[in-house]
Amino acid sequence: MSRAEPTGRAPAAPAARAPRPWWTLGLLRSELALTFGRARTLALLGVLAAVPVLIGVAVKAETGGGGGVSDAGAAHGPAFLTQLTNNGLFLVFAALAATLPVFLPMAVGVVAGDAIAGEAHGGTLRYLLVAPAGRTRLLLVKYAATMVFCLVATAVVAVSALVVGALLFPLGDVTTISGTRISFGDGLIRALLIALVVAASLIGLAALGLFVSTLTNSGIAAMAATVGLLITVQILDTVPQLHAIQPYLFSHYWLSFADLLRAPFYWDDIVKNLEIQALYAAVFGSAAWARFTTRDITV
Repeated sequence: MSRAEPTGRAPAAPAARAPRPWWTLGLLRSELALTFGRARTLALLGVLAAVPVLIGVAVKAETGGGGGVSDAGAAHGPAFLTQLTNNGLFLVFAALAATLPVFLPMAVGVVAGDAIAGEAHGGTLRYLLVAPAGRTRLLLVKYAATMVFCLVATAVVAVSALVVGALLFPLGDVTTISGTRISFGDGLIRALLIALVVAASLIGLAALGLFVSTLTNSGIAAMAATVGLLITVQILDTVPQLHAIQPYLFSHYWLSFADLLRAPFYWDDIVKNLEIQALYAAVFGSAAWARFTTRDITV
């Protein structure tokens, strides 16, 4: 009875299966369900939805006698307040102008800062990496989920403002910043474009928050650091002596969306805003990838 001759080679290890596209979509669906299922996320969206209500009720209370918004109220409130009583659609623009400098970016900072650090703090990051996702794919899914949150958060503000504006004020033709009048339908299209530009204005901050999230295992620390950086940049953007660097701050052109209410559109500052956001997304997205793919995951 013959025996097999030894070959001197170890048995070949089974080849690792590459992640399939459907698995990536499943991971993204799971991440979106996790993000929007958190009580913290729902509370943030609730606060954002309440801002247009507060603005609309305040303006309605001040103009209850049929007058317009006072000069003092217009000076201390968001832009477009003076036209609110004539057209409720302007509440969309006023609410976005009020939430973009503070409320929207803070909400995005919380979600982005918790993306990786929250998983590490909860002890689930190692288990996610055991699945055939890979670090790069997981990071992309986290960023995509944050971008979806940017879009949803902006839509919550815009839809809430549109509903409240329609309930409290008349609707009709829209007077642009240039003084021309457009139909209500054209005004709705411009409101949609403005909401998309506002959501796109947050992609740089989302990438920055994701990078910060890869630096620590504490979700709270990552969220606090991201919000702290946001506040610091906002302060730097108001110091006249720093005018040379201000065009390179991610928040400098945030309110350029108002140029979509001109006839014709004024694109210069909007394009600059989108370029700055793309630059921040590329730089800090690359930094997040470099950090996350070389990081020793122990928790």
